[in-house]
Amino acid sequence: MIFKDPRIKSRDITPQDVFAHRRKLLKILTVGSLAAGLSSSLQYEAFALTENNQKKLKAKYNQKYSVKDKHTSFKDATNYNNFYEFGMDKDDPARYAKSLITRPWTISIEGLVQKPMTIDFDSLIKLSALEERVYRMRCVEGWSMVIPWNGFSLLNLLNKVEPLGTAKYVEFITLADPKQMPGLSSSIIAWPYLEGLRLDEAMNPLTFLTFGMYGEILPNQNGAPVRIVVPWKYGFKSAKSIVKIRLTDQEPITSWHRTAPMEYGFYSNVNPNVSHPRWSQSTERRIDGRNIFSSKIKTEMFNGYEEYVAQLYAGMDLRKFY
Repeated sequence: MIFKDPRIKSRDITPQDVFAHRRKLLKILTVGSLAAGLSSSLQYEAFALTENNQKKLKAKYNQKYSVKDKHTSFKDATNYNNFYEFGMDKDDPARYAKSLITRPWTISIEGLVQKPMTIDFDSLIKLSALEERVYRMRCVEGWSMVIPWNGFSLLNLLNKVEPLGTAKYVEFITLADPKQMPGLSSSIIAWPYLEGLRLDEAMNPLTFLTFGMYGEILPNQNGAPVRIVVPWKYGFKSAKSIVKIRLTDQEPITSWHRTAPMEYGFYSNVNPNVSHPRWSQSTERRIDGRNIFSSKIKTEMFNGYEEYVAQLYAGMDLRKFY
């Protein structure tokens, strides 16, 4: 039974309410916030919904960059997530992402680089030894997970294309195909989904070019076949189903910043001291499979990765550059 209480104010909405009333929230965001200024050498089938459909990945565990927190279950991590190209409810990606065709798949790396390239997935995955890293993932809505990801540092790919001295930013362009992605019928975002990082952020060893999770090829609903994971930033910064990486000298106009600039900044670092206009960011709820709305825990600065990334923002006003 879904509880609805019209007396609840938007600033008091908890992640439970966000889950139960996702469509209502997005309608408010669209109307309110916007008005306010808001061929591969291998052929695989499209991997979709179940653990049995996955292909194994061999990845060496990286202890240095892994947290010891209890892992979120595979079921929760693959059935409660955001991937608006397949719908706006948390379970929509798992329901509809079977339509995504992940082979063949190529990614182009272009822009301000010495050696631009277009590379197919199977060549890309062989560029560097695969690692498994257990990262905390924090959503701006207040929920979090702990996921073992499989891939390698993005800097390994960027070093191959040799960024020019004029390159300052990295832009990620994702797939936007209405035939495969029913969510593109929504106008909540101008497609394709765009994200970006400063070049030094992208070159930080924590920024992870990701091909799998839990030792398996990425499920479609989690961003197959390739995504990035940026664990010290809110989850929407980790672009999924990437088809192009472009280095530029200008800060990219990212999708959520373009949609709601007062709510979603370019940096979007996890910062418990800077609240989202509608949610506090000082606490979070871990999704643990038993009680999806578990007790709140305190959110750590940079999601607990301060020792690795704080120097990137030395001297910056993180309230201004949110």
